[in-house]
Amino acid sequence: MKTLSVDLGDRSYPIHIGTDLLANKQLVTPHVSGSQVMIVSNDIVAPLYLEQARALFTDFKCHHVILPDGEKHKTLNDLNLIYDALLSRHFDRGCTLVALGGGVVGDMTGFAAASYQRGVNFIQIPTTLLSQVDSSVGGKTGVNHPLGKNMIGAFHQPSCVLADINTLNTLEDNQLSAGLAEVIKYGLIRLPEFISWLEQNMDKLLARDPQALSYAIEVSCQCKAEVVTADEKEGGVRALLNLGHTFGHAIESGAGYGNWLHGEAVAIGMLMAAELSMREGWLSSKDVQRVKDLIIAAKLPVELPDMMTYDVFMDLMRVDKKVRDGKINFVLYNALGDAKVTHDFKAEHLRQTIEQYQKKN
Repeated sequence: MKTLSVDLGDRSYPIHIGTDLLANKQLVTPHVSGSQVMIVSNDIVAPLYLEQARALFTDFKCHHVILPDGEKHKTLNDLNLIYDALLSRHFDRGCTLVALGGGVVGDMTGFAAASYQRGVNFIQIPTTLLSQVDSSVGGKTGVNHPLGKNMIGAFHQPSCVLADINTLNTLEDNQLSAGLAEVIKYGLIRLPEFISWLEQNMDKLLARDPQALSYAIEVSCQCKAEVVTADEKEGGVRALLNLGHTFGHAIESGAGYGNWLHGEAVAIGMLMAAELSMREGWLSSKDVQRVKDLIIAAKLPVELPDMMTYDVFMDLMRVDKKVRDGKINFVLYNALGDAKVTHDFKAEHLRQTIEQYQKKN
């Protein structure tokens, strides 16, 4: 087992990474506040891991609530299922919520914890690669709105993250690939040597080699922990973690939530960011091809869904959280492994980039 730390003073917390962690209650019980525990999961994960999770909290009054699976259920309406469970069981403000699932469960549980009685404790037990390397760490919580992804939410840090690699054995192949998109992201924004490692080890990751997965998760979480420690609420360097997300969130919204996985949309978003950077003169065509080859190797898409025209992109990106003073900010590249946030690009280069990756019929 590896244990990393997100250093935020009295709100610091550990990230435990390893195998068989769902059998080790000593990792989580010190981080439970009060006597009441509410486990939040979904109808895919609960049949697999709910009983193991409940066994971690036998020393507490433990209940659970099961959400419907999928990004389309990441809504204020479905969030009420958590509030209903808490209120009907008379949970007080000393309780602890536990997110058992992927990014949707984690984001919704975190937002419920941030807002229930104006803020209660919560623990993350991520069961997908994407949530283990990204969404469970850093305290971003929220739900989607029909006009924009993650537009309603709050920063609310967990008290502990428990990433059991064993849970990845039951993950569908497309979900594993979606998680690899976020792993690739860390290399592209600040770890050029990690890009090389991924190029050499992608087959092992897809084969779920435990040593390769453990290393990739550790590097990813260490990178994110350092960034969050430096910039908790995205006032500076943390914005680099949004590489591919301005394009990606537009794709998710335009295609209909759940039709494209978050990691799939981010993957082509990172490629489009490379294309735009090349058109601005910051990357070479070989750099763009390298990004494309890595995304293809991870079995991720490199063509846009049919409905994503230039006009659709622009309409959706204008309501992205990264818009400032009416200007769309992108995370682009100075070089592979060296990213920056900028709105300084030519409009015709953006149009050419979008048209470049439209599906060729």
